[in-house]
Amino acid sequence: MRFPPHFARIGVAAAFSASLLVGAPAAFAAPHESAPVPSAAVAVAPAAVGDICQSELPPEAHDTLDLIEQGGPYPYPQDGQVFENREGLLPDQDTGYYHEYTVETPGSDDRGAKRIVTGDKDEEDYYTEDHYESFDLVDYSC
Repeated sequence: MRFPPHFARIGVAAAFSASLLVGAPAAFAAPHESAPVPSAAVAVAPAAVGDICQSELPPEAHDTLDLIEQGGPYPYPQDGQVFENREGLLPDQDTGYYHEYTVETPGSDDRGAKRIVTGDKDEEDYYTEDHYESFDLVDYSC
């Protein structure tokens, strides 16, 4: 079972303490070393946003960044739309703070999985090559 990434990882001790507060069954007691941890007690933590040097971006990402800097025109009608951060991997911001842009994928017959997501701050650009499963903040100093 996969939990939404915005849930923080809950430790067994914290989950056990919480179960005492809400009156959960005693069967949820702290497991022995060999006992499996109940799947409901552990959630997947969001992946940390990594960094990528601007010089390490693929050429197509540079093309997209140039288009963003110029204000378009963009190859896809979805480019420039609000990115809602439903995955919860980017820092929490108000709706409308982030916008997404397609990074062309050579050989793909559709938009592909690569994107640039921009924030409102100067040089706050995130690159994803796996359709929002992970992000790297573009580092313009290298």
